[in-house]
Amino acid sequence: MELSFNHVQSAHCENGVTRNLLNHIGIEQMTEPLAFGIGSGLFFIYIPFVKINNGPAISYRTMPGMIFNRACKSLQVPLLRKKFNSEEAAKAYLDEAIASGTPVGCQVGVYYLPYFPREYRFHFNAHNLVIYGKENDEYLVSDPVMEHVTRLNAFDLNRVRFSKGFLAPKGQLYYPKEHKTVSDDLVRKAILTGMKRNIRHMLHAHVPILGVDGIRFTAHRIRKWKSKLGDKAARSYLAQLVRMQEEIGTGGGGFRFIYAAFLQESSAYFPEKGLVGISEQFTKSGDLWRSVAVQAAGIYKGRLGGQQDYDHLSQMMMEIADIEGNAFRNLSKTLK
Repeated sequence: MELSFNHVQSAHCENGVTRNLLNHIGIEQMTEPLAFGIGSGLFFIYIPFVKINNGPAISYRTMPGMIFNRACKSLQVPLLRKKFNSEEAAKAYLDEAIASGTPVGCQVGVYYLPYFPREYRFHFNAHNLVIYGKENDEYLVSDPVMEHVTRLNAFDLNRVRFSKGFLAPKGQLYYPKEHKTVSDDLVRKAILTGMKRNIRHMLHAHVPILGVDGIRFTAHRIRKWKSKLGDKAARSYLAQLVRMQEEIGTGGGGFRFIYAAFLQESSAYFPEKGLVGISEQFTKSGDLWRSVAVQAAGIYKGRLGGQQDYDHLSQMMMEIADIEGNAFRNLSKTLK
């Protein structure tokens, strides 16, 4: 069975799944930037005591699943999200949903995705895609980071749905429970809710490893990595910083570019609030994150490596923290 489903490529998987599923149920206003902004997707967290791929856990966006959940809640869309202990139960539930005419979002691991290039396959369990049909033993897949739809056989799909390790998906699936349209007024309220939540998370987390404070915390740590960890471990940590930004994220600070686009699109709903000017600050931040990735990759690959190179990387991140802190403070002022 193949459902009528419009596959649109996106910069980031959960944004794309959120947009495509909400478009499918009739919410035509939804775009990738609006999904990201309403879902308060912009974030930063550095968790030194959690190790992934021989480096600390670092994320430039909110926890997996939250963008979809928050967007649906703000737009008053009932949703279902479910995990499974049994692989057989997970397959049966997915097959039943597809048979009933419901495209289903799935959280999966990327390591065993056969259509991913080998250089992008590593152990990361928070990728998102949509299953929108089935033909014999093959599932029809809309992976929003891919240009075209693709297919997975039942074995491969089950393997990525039950991949092991940190953030193991446990067969997790989710979808809107009903078709509906929303008014522009509700979209406005959802935009404001998303902005205010993001301001709280980035400026008022009150935990040093989160938000703007987390960027500064990480910048200070980077200065000490070479002397404290040794060259090999420090380079491994920098590889993790780049990997989480470039391969799992949207590349070169792309989340900041998406948030800038969100503010630009939101200016059509709030033309009086000067959001375009604030969006330019996030574009500047995104450019600097791109430079951070280049600098960190240079150290990892051995083109750089002196203490001054770590210091320069740290200083760039301190500048990013200042820019993002000012941008969110300006956003907070304009919303009052």
